[in-house]
Amino acid sequence: MSASIEIRPAPHVKGPRSVEKIMRNVVYALLPICAFFVFQYGISALALIVVVTAACLLTERWLIATGTQSGRLGDYSATITGLLLALTLPPGFPLWMGAVAGGIGIALGKGLFGGLGHNTFNPALLGRAFVQAAFPTAIASYTPALLPGRFAEFIPSSLAWPLMVPPDTTAWLAQLQIDALTSATPLARWKFEGISGGPLELLTSLGSHLAVGPAPLLIVACGSYLAARRFLDWRIPLAVLGSAAALAGALHLIDGARYPDPFFTLCAGGLVLGAVFMATDMATSPVTPRGMWVYGALIGVLTVLIRYYGGLPEGVMYAILIGNAATPLIERITQPLPFGRHTLLKPKRRGASYPLTPAYISREEAAAVTPKKKILKNKPDKDGGQP
Repeated sequence: MSASIEIRPAPHVKGPRSVEKIMRNVVYALLPICAFFVFQYGISALALIVVVTAACLLTERWLIATGTQSGRLGDYSATITGLLLALTLPPGFPLWMGAVAGGIGIALGKGLFGGLGHNTFNPALLGRAFVQAAFPTAIASYTPALLPGRFAEFIPSSLAWPLMVPPDTTAWLAQLQIDALTSATPLARWKFEGISGGPLELLTSLGSHLAVGPAPLLIVACGSYLAARRFLDWRIPLAVLGSAAALAGALHLIDGARYPDPFFTLCAGGLVLGAVFMATDMATSPVTPRGMWVYGALIGVLTVLIRYYGGLPEGVMYAILIGNAATPLIERITQPLPFGRHTLLKPKRRGASYPLTPAYISREEAAAVTPKKKILKNKPDKDGGQP
């Protein structure tokens, strides 16, 4: 009689996947991309990844200690935020600005909403959006990849003092006998110079002295690992990339001299990274299958429109943030119909119940198996009371 019975709500059988396991595998998938980023830009990229990730972890630790948000550091969510945020920043971004971006991303992106699973927007993109507005000059200053001596010295702008103007890297590049024009990203060169890179260097990001980010081929390979383990839904990246390629292809057919081809649109910039690792965030993306297609298509279309007609060369960040904001509405309009609820059996009277009958039977069969019920209205009896 001393034994106690523990009663819990369903489901009583839990799956083998947990939040920690999913997040840990995402970190595993991001490590090769971070290693390639360090290979491209040397110790400046390594220091940026370490500083931004440390700022995210420290900020989350402080929020948890003060009771501002729930969760714990062992769920790897802050680590993922730091890694993704560092990959979206220029390699020569001042380290103190990177620390600000990490702190703001966690504080506003997660702590403001209550912690993991409650956030509306992707924390990494929210941190980048903040530094995009606060430090527009530094966020637009890129450095060519594969520079000689990148593992022996920092990019000068990386070690700028807090609240001080970062040094110009033009003279430093001149000492290395590298044209400063190559420090522009492929999207910026196409947007403002009308120059597009070759297909091989866009696909592998191994072009000589080009300001490129992680290789799309590597990102797709790492994302395929997560999709095979069912840690991300393949519908979202496929919808993002497919809709962007379709719109870019249509515009290229209309005016090929003005608009680039779909291959350039997909491989240049951060579209592949955003589609695979940011748009698929479980807390900020729809859970309905149809909603995932709508959500991904919205992000892909917005990315192309912002790139082609906006003032900035890149539009992935704003497209995903807008998609995050539209997620509740997308989930509401794409909810699947319950079993038995069909347009042929939809009752005409307001407030009447739906018959629990399969959707494949005819109206006559439904009328035969579902007895008609008369709705009685509450009328006062002879004594004036309610029945």
